[in-house]
Amino acid sequence: MNRFFLLLLVASLLFSTANVAEAQSVLVEAESFSDHGGWKLDTQFITEMGSPYLLAHGLGRSVDDAVTEVSFPETGTYHVFVRTKDWVARWKAPGQPGKFQLIVDGQALDTTFGTEGEQWSWQDGGTIEIDSKTAKIALHDLTGFDGRCDAILFSKDATPPPNGSEILPAWRRKMLGLDEAPTEKDGYDLVVVGGGYSGMGAALSAARSGCKVALIQDRPVLGGNGSSEVRVWAMGHIRRGKYPRIGEMIEEFADKATKSPGTYEEFGDVKKEDIVRAESNIDLFLNHHAFKVETDENRIVAVHAFDTRTSEQKRFSGTQFVDCTGHGTIGFLAGADFEMTPEGRMGMSNMWAWGEGKEPVEFPETPWALELKMEDFPYPRDHHGQWFWESGFDKDALGDAEGIRDWNLRAVYGAFNAMKNEDGAEQHKTAFLTWIAYIGGPRESRRLMGDVVLTKEDIVGKREFKDGCVPSTWSIDLHYPKKQYAKKFPENPFISIAVHDRSVDRSFGYPVPYRSFYSRNIENLFMAGRCVSVTHEALGTTRVMKTCGMMGEVVGRAASVCKLHSCSPREVFEKYWSEMDALLKLPGKAHRASVDQEFTVPADAMELAPERGPEWIPRAGRSDKKLRGQVMDDQSATMTGKWTPGSGVKGYFGFGYAYAAADSNAKIVFETEVRKSGKHRIGILYGVHENRGTSVPVVVNANGESTRFVVDMTKSPGSDDQVYPLGNFELSKDQKVTVEISTENAGGMVHADAIQLLPVK
Repeated sequence: MNRFFLLLLVASLLFSTANVAEAQSVLVEAESFSDHGGWKLDTQFITEMGSPYLLAHGLGRSVDDAVTEVSFPETGTYHVFVRTKDWVARWKAPGQPGKFQLIVDGQALDTTFGTEGEQWSWQDGGTIEIDSKTAKIALHDLTGFDGRCDAILFSKDATPPPNGSEILPAWRRKMLGLDEAPTEKDGYDLVVVGGGYSGMGAALSAARSGCKVALIQDRPVLGGNGSSEVRVWAMGHIRRGKYPRIGEMIEEFADKATKSPGTYEEFGDVKKEDIVRAESNIDLFLNHHAFKVETDENRIVAVHAFDTRTSEQKRFSGTQFVDCTGHGTIGFLAGADFEMTPEGRMGMSNMWAWGEGKEPVEFPETPWALELKMEDFPYPRDHHGQWFWESGFDKDALGDAEGIRDWNLRAVYGAFNAMKNEDGAEQHKTAFLTWIAYIGGPRESRRLMGDVVLTKEDIVGKREFKDGCVPSTWSIDLHYPKKQYAKKFPENPFISIAVHDRSVDRSFGYPVPYRSFYSRNIENLFMAGRCVSVTHEALGTTRVMKTCGMMGEVVGRAASVCKLHSCSPREVFEKYWSEMDALLKLPGKAHRASVDQEFTVPADAMELAPERGPEWIPRAGRSDKKLRGQVMDDQSATMTGKWTPGSGVKGYFGFGYAYAAADSNAKIVFETEVRKSGKHRIGILYGVHENRGTSVPVVVNANGESTRFVVDMTKSPGSDDQVYPLGNFELSKDQKVTVEISTENAGGMVHADAIQLLPVK
């Protein structure tokens, strides 16, 4: 009995000691600083390391201090621990680019932080005397090269805190004084997680259809890859096909950028937010990270999220949910069936831009970046590092996204160092960095499986589905490391090449079925965006922003049917497709306050687009069925420079043609795969006119060789089918053939209509 009481006394003393130590400790989350200064709030990697953090992303120039005021329980000596990392240490790179100081009441601690550890950990900062119960603390960046701070602990105890990667573990919640129970947010008909194009489309569509919507976004801005943070311009045609009203909501907020990356202003973050906040049926939760899902058998009951600035937790309950995270995160947490291609996955992009001044500008040496010369990367013409700055192919896009982003940063800084301090120095004396995306632009990870798993064969073969509704007009565009630039860093190349299968109808589009937009085993889960039910190859055409946004529009309409009939997403197709069909034909701005009311169409609703879309040129002249062999239209080709669509010169193939001025540095590339082995006549189709070029350069790339031609487009081709014959070539099935038409020294306007591969005996 005495022994029992002794053990009880020891336990009581230990508990009391722990409570005293905890009471004499102060945890400061970096994201909660009252003034972030020039530091950026980075929320991308919470699932990896457990927390948001502040990032000193200054492009090589130290950023302004982040500052806040801290209250202490008592004065005295405190041990200081800062959770951070040396972000290049994992590659054993020389130098420590992420260095920063902690300043307390104007006094910098002796320790320089961001200098230890490959992984996130608590760096010991020694001790400091606290003379007052309040103190002003600051994070002081020393480099501008992406130093990072998660949290700061002041403690009377010399023991560092736990270093797990759990999200808001119990000890942090207790130290921060957070309630155990989350704040309840209920009564939603649709909870949308993810605020990119697909999430915005879903939220707007559902709200205007009479549903009460929660839109949860982990960033301070909407748009996802199409925001000013990532700056991928919006691709994919909208407002065409069977449902030409789909895409009208996307048109309201889609960027009008002329280059990728575009400018901050072109992406209209404020406009996006204003459009969402104008909807009374939407509750918008920016800076909220969804991290937990409650389920009951095969249904989602609630999603838990926390405020990335204050750590306050909220519980969002609703009837239907939609995963617009791009990574299938909500579906994964709910136990939804998913796939992730094991090899050949696309990577993450971090684009960048640079400018030129009148005076020389210095740039610090970057020994810790990738060691590059000018020949090791494509020259960033037009002052832009474009979409092909991409790495992380087949790397862990879910468990090591931070590593992928950081490798991208090392590549960009290494390239600019080559421009400024190596073999490009003489040419770039006045060059300076203007922007680098620290928010990654991911292209591929999990895909959630629906009742239809759309395949490349479905798209190319134009398989008809009763519920085909979202027109996908992008080619099947898959990215791989570009061999030319992969030699120096074969373990992780950083420049990609886009391989296009141009079998997709890029004008009319292929209608993606609704049954790819809901989970086959979680009965109240929709999905829209990159994580829909498609194969890896089909993702290549469905993943672009405007197409993803239209998926959201369809899901939002379907959610209103679910609300009206208390049914599942599957039952929308099985029982109520006629109602869904009618909803998809409504103008984008049509709205109703609740699902049991009639729709109102406002006066500023868009005019109905032609069936093939607003850019469609009515068919005239030749029918594509009358041109024999394998034919590729100009609308499926890749154009650089300024090309103008035309239809005035009759006899064209398909929906029109394109033309460009001589010496305008424009080029059009037709790339196709040979369908059948044998000898083929390769020819080009153009419209004869007196203003056309007399010496248009054309290059055929086949069998590993380039053959050059000069074509006089003022003269008739002279063949029965009006195709100008370039020559006969022995070709193999599945071989790639390209035909390039350019404007250099063309002697007049260059006309590009189509190419033909015609089997000959």
